[in-house]
Amino acid sequence: MTDVTNTPVQQNEAELGDYFALMKPRVMQLVVFTAVVGMLAAPVSVHPLIGFASILFVAIGAGASGALNMWWDADIDAVMRRTSKRPIPAGKVTPGEAMSLGVALSGLSVMMLALSANLLAAFMLAFTIFFYAVVYSMWLKRATPQNIVIGGAAGAFPPVIGWIIATGTFSVEAWLMFALIFMWTPPHFWALALFMRSDYDDANVPMLTVTHGRPATRRHIIAYTVLLAILAVGTGFTAIGGPIYLAVAVVLNVLFLMGAWRIWHRDEEDAEEDNYLVERKFFRLSLYYLFAHFGAILLEAALKPWGLGGWS
Repeated sequence: MTDVTNTPVQQNEAELGDYFALMKPRVMQLVVFTAVVGMLAAPVSVHPLIGFASILFVAIGAGASGALNMWWDADIDAVMRRTSKRPIPAGKVTPGEAMSLGVALSGLSVMMLALSANLLAAFMLAFTIFFYAVVYSMWLKRATPQNIVIGGAAGAFPPVIGWIIATGTFSVEAWLMFALIFMWTPPHFWALALFMRSDYDDANVPMLTVTHGRPATRRHIIAYTVLLAILAVGTGFTAIGGPIYLAVAVVLNVLFLMGAWRIWHRDEEDAEEDNYLVERKFFRLSLYYLFAHFGAILLEAALKPWGLGGWS
């Protein structure tokens, strides 16, 4: 739990950008993009105004989750190099302000999504905020090396919410998009943990690299990458796939598997010698991996009205 007494005191007056930074704008970009893809890939069209408003409220809900996460994790953010310049440890925003912002935006986003879209979409947004802020941040992150595996579900819900905004119901296609993000999350973050392990050591966060060591983490990365590749390529033969998506998935997953293979066969001496170059390249590739897959899903959906997308 956040120890306010050990959090740096507010030294500078907060600016609007500091409050925006609490909302994790880079994470919001991924949330918005995958939610938009989920909505537009659905077989039911949405009025542009309703769609824009609904995605806006999903984005606000994602920002609320980020603010609540930063409030709770202020103590460990101050210890880790990667997060030490965030608004709370930097002394720009107090933990209380972050919590108030997160709670207020959570209520606003859920209520407005219920009005703009439907109750099921609002319920899923509320559940996503709860899962990220409570289940992941407050419980799993500091309790188990499986934190990022289970907690990754929070980041996988946006395309499901987008699909529900359009259709008002669940579907296999929505859960396939969920599964893509869910299976991508562990190798993505474990690659980061391989070359940032000291941060998690210092913060006493039980990341897999800390509890089981780097060799075990490397084995987990290759295992999850193989499963992810099967899922990603297989999705190409479903209703949200098509020849364009399949081509993108085959190329990217071959590259991803090659990267995971190299990581698996590395020993620590070689990794330290080149400053984890292979792991860093894999991590950078993982950033493009998800955007490319969802971009291909979006392109397939956009071409369907002209009879060009999908397998029809």
